[in-house]
Amino acid sequence: MARRYFGTDGIRGRVGEGPITPDFVLRLGYAAGKVLAGAGGKQQKGSRPTVLIGKDTRVSGYMLEAALESGFSAAGVDVMLAGPMPTPGVAYLTRALRLSAGVVISASHNPYDDNGIKFFSADGNKLPDDVELQIEAQLEQPMSCAPSERLGKARRLDDAGGRYIEFCKSTFPASFDLRGMRIVLDCAHGAAYDVGPHVFHELGAEVVSIGVSPNGFNINDKVGATAPDALVHAVHQHRADIGIALDGDADRLQIVDAAGRLYNGDELLYVLVKDRIATDGKVNGAVGTLMTNMAVEVALKEMGVQFVRAAVGDRYVLEKLVENGWQIGAEGSGHILSLDRHSTGDGIVSALLVLAALKRSGKTLHEMLEGVTLFPQKLINVRMNPGADWKSSEAIKHAVEQAERSLESHGRVLIRASGTEPVLRVMVEAAAHQDAVRHAETIAKVVKEATS
Repeated sequence: MARRYFGTDGIRGRVGEGPITPDFVLRLGYAAGKVLAGAGGKQQKGSRPTVLIGKDTRVSGYMLEAALESGFSAAGVDVMLAGPMPTPGVAYLTRALRLSAGVVISASHNPYDDNGIKFFSADGNKLPDDVELQIEAQLEQPMSCAPSERLGKARRLDDAGGRYIEFCKSTFPASFDLRGMRIVLDCAHGAAYDVGPHVFHELGAEVVSIGVSPNGFNINDKVGATAPDALVHAVHQHRADIGIALDGDADRLQIVDAAGRLYNGDELLYVLVKDRIATDGKVNGAVGTLMTNMAVEVALKEMGVQFVRAAVGDRYVLEKLVENGWQIGAEGSGHILSLDRHSTGDGIVSALLVLAALKRSGKTLHEMLEGVTLFPQKLINVRMNPGADWKSSEAIKHAVEQAERSLESHGRVLIRASGTEPVLRVMVEAAAHQDAVRHAETIAKVVKEATS
């Protein structure tokens, strides 16, 4: 059964347009509450299920939070409100407080007028597909209301930020500190604007914070992991040792070194694997995605590390890690999973892992990546009409085949539909930058003609 509302990262869309409307989110809270109540959750015998709701800084978060809270209450589920909180913070607190589920109101790296809802299970993982399908099935049923004596209650979790800060710090080696290091931290005017600077400051760093003045409308606006130019400029301006950029819900990471050189998730995956080999002696395997740069795959295999590609989306990276019994994986966009540290991708924790690797090695990021030169990639997003059958297009197939014949073994072509917006992502990787650009532009033109 295909999912109707859930994409690769929860339910997401433009605020005011289905499904991101108050009436739908009310019903979603009720449906999720009924499924959670039926599943039992991690509540004590005789008590109601309890869910934690966190959000980023979008102005629409107030409206959607109220709708979700009402839906859960009508289903007889208690609610704890964390306020603005990074997505991985909600995952951690859900697990630490032994709650039934966690909910995050966020559209991650999207602009402020988008928003979304994503769920975590009691163990801090993304909901399995079968549970999402149960929620969708419940959405098709009429909504009712529990008797007054069984309605859920709501309360605010006042110390949510402090609990999460301490968790993040606990993932950094106790024998290390960040004294003498100047760090620029870009929180994208998003969910980490308050907790993020505290983590690095309390570990001893001099922290220069940008993107920490949210107003409901400026999340991800020319700041954050998806707009790293602001970070590069700030690193130069403040002569920082390193720059760290998070996205709107702080589950992805980009890093800039003192020279202003940007490092993406593919490169950071290599650095973290290399560090683990140096400290633990062996890493059995790592997981990337269909978008992971070929140079990283080659470099990992040369170190004796198995490498597996998952579908794009951190939930699929997680599935492959669990399936293989491995611990570390990443997306080029900056979602990094270290399952011995956290159950989900966490931008702050991942940054601390990178900083620990630099401390242990005594090297810079540039030095740790010596010998690894990324293949040039060209990515073009082509907006398409919803429901367009691009997979059956002979014109698109022909364009891809022509590019692949031209590239032979020196590159690859990938076309995939976004799980969060109505676009096709056309990616071409080639040994020569001009080849990647030429083939990507040619294919994108054909895609646009075939899907519009």
